[in-house]
Amino acid sequence: MNREQFKDSVRNVPYFSIHQDNYFISGVPTNMEINSSTANLKYQISFKQTITRDQLPWGTYLFLTYTQKSFWNVYEDSSPFRDINFHPKLAIGKPIFSKNDRLKGFAILSLEHESNGRDSIYSRSWNRLVGSYTTKISQKTTANFKAWLPFAYKDGNPDLLEYVGLTEVNIEHELKKDKLYLNLMLRKGLNLEGKGTIRSRVYYSPFTNNKSNQYLMLEWYLGQAEGLLEYKESRSMIRIGYVIKSNEFSIF
Repeated sequence: MNREQFKDSVRNVPYFSIHQDNYFISGVPTNMEINSSTANLKYQISFKQTITRDQLPWGTYLFLTYTQKSFWNVYEDSSPFRDINFHPKLAIGKPIFSKNDRLKGFAILSLEHESNGRDSIYSRSWNRLVGSYTTKISQKTTANFKAWLPFAYKDGNPDLLEYVGLTEVNIEHELKKDKLYLNLMLRKGLNLEGKGTIRSRVYYSPFTNNKSNQYLMLEWYLGQAEGLLEYKESRSMIRIGYVIKSNEFSIF
């Protein structure tokens, strides 16, 4: 895609769209006893509002996003919500072109807040300035590299960076277009121990014509900080369910 084709594609993108994956997945732990308290349902709602389709200075675009991730102990009596994480973001993005005017990647600088909306000893929140870059690393593999500068996070979770670190790598490989994808996310905490996250996903579409971008997703989450409330707790969770997959960077 060249520069003009990219501008045309931006004009055709809806102002309101999906940001990250929207999903409902349920599963069980592999590192502890399986019961009504340890099995749960995790779901996420995520969307993006483009502020303007017209380029701002330096060829940038401004947008807002909101992501809400919830952990629902649906198998317990009264089915309580264990943890809900709220994640709004204001971001400015810039396409990066090669010397021959072909789209090479997309860089984003964002101001982000994330919290669980609770008070007292259960309050968890942090703020960060995040820089990210998404690009193709092979014909069918896309990578997203992310780094953040945290601030105003020490009240309630002063050692959070020991578990979430300062960087994240997310790699996705297309095995069959619109049918089968593999995804791997890695984070390393600021410690000399094994604290951090490995999250792997398999997306499979059972539909013949998958214009709706709907998939079945199998996820294995291994590590800490899956949710803010119990970010120190090590988890190994396997879940499966329904996902509307993000196509935010399908332009690659």
